[in-house]
Amino acid sequence: MRFLIVRTDIRAAADVDIAAAWAGGGRLRDETTSPEPRRQVVHAEDRDAALLLARALATVGAVRSGKQRVKVLPLDAPDRRRHDPPGGPGG
Repeated sequence: MRFLIVRTDIRAAADVDIAAAWAGGGRLRDETTSPEPRRQVVHAEDRDAALLLARALATVGAVRSGKQRVKVLPLDAPDRRRHDPPGGPGG
């Protein structure tokens, strides 16, 4: 499975907005409609490579100080056959 590793800026949120989202049971941020600004994008062909790259990006000063974050996103549908026991849904 292929992965996308993304380093993004974290959008600041006012305390009032956080309280309103919490009280209303809604979301403060919706990445599907308004994603955080991307700083860096890297592709990886497997999970181990993706996690290694994510760890490397996490050493950036802005990530360590909490101004940016690193996300690992799968690009393909998971191959269920590799994870199910024999005789299970994929076997």
